[in-house]
Amino acid sequence: MTVRMTQYAAGGGCACKVPIGELERLLSGVDLPGSSDLLVGDDGDDAAVVRLDAGRAVMSTADFFTPVVDDPFDWGRIVAANAMSDVWAMGGECVLAINLVGWPRAVLDLDLLTEVLRGGAAVAREAGCPVAGGHTIDSPEPLYGMAVTGIGDPNRLLRKDAARPGLPLTLTKPLGVGVLNSRHKATGEVFPQAVETMVALNAEASRAALTAGAQAATDVTGFGLLGHLATMLRSSGTGARLDVAAVPLLDGARDAARDGFVSGGTRRNLEWVQPFLDVGAGVTGDDLLLLADAQTSGGLLVVGEVPGGVVIGETVAGPARIALS
Repeated sequence: MTVRMTQYAAGGGCACKVPIGELERLLSGVDLPGSSDLLVGDDGDDAAVVRLDAGRAVMSTADFFTPVVDDPFDWGRIVAANAMSDVWAMGGECVLAINLVGWPRAVLDLDLLTEVLRGGAAVAREAGCPVAGGHTIDSPEPLYGMAVTGIGDPNRLLRKDAARPGLPLTLTKPLGVGVLNSRHKATGEVFPQAVETMVALNAEASRAALTAGAQAATDVTGFGLLGHLATMLRSSGTGARLDVAAVPLLDGARDAARDGFVSGGTRRNLEWVQPFLDVGAGVTGDDLLLLADAQTSGGLLVVGEVPGGVVIGETVAGPARIALS
């Protein structure tokens, strides 16, 4: 019998993230210890970065979530690509990953978990990143993730707070995996185009961004394109204009949004980012939902033009607002 992994979790993928506003409120009451060598770590960037010496910095991140697809091997692949993306979004290279697992042992066969771990290992092997050990617990919902360590040049980082006005905004993957995954969870329909983009690695896009001289980037995941762009603009003190028609979408994404397959996480994303938006007359409600769609293992959003990506707008001088036209 085929087991539908998505039916064993209330949510799925990066749509499970705690909303940005709630996350900011809870962290405002926590005084975290710092260091003069902590280059990135207190501003919600994609990974923490600590300087080792003049030419080396270590990067650290962790990511885990419930099943976003029914196939356990594909879920493992998606998780690994998503977790390692945080290092590439900072301009680093992945050097080690460890597995993080929560598994309902009394409900789901351990053979399924083997397939999940095989999927994660396959993508890590493709990335040239060793996987060693980890931590596993018994949990009510299946959870899989990775803690990833990377290395990079402290003088050539891709940071959220380094955006400057007057530069193109490049997106390296199409949007729409959130609504397609919601449709998959509700109906069982399979969308190979969504799986293909989620397992695609952001490594080459990161290297291309550094080669092009980019200094600011983030990966587009659970807070959607608009949410991640807004946090980058706030950190950098600049604004942006987006050409909505230029934003690439996966086949079937617009139909899924129109048919109501929109996660609660996506709706919360849009609610949070709405005060930062100046919406043009031709921009529809479905456009906004797709721009706020909670992505899992999405592409890089780079301030600068990157070969292979799509220019979707530009940064502008002024307050941290996003003009949509």
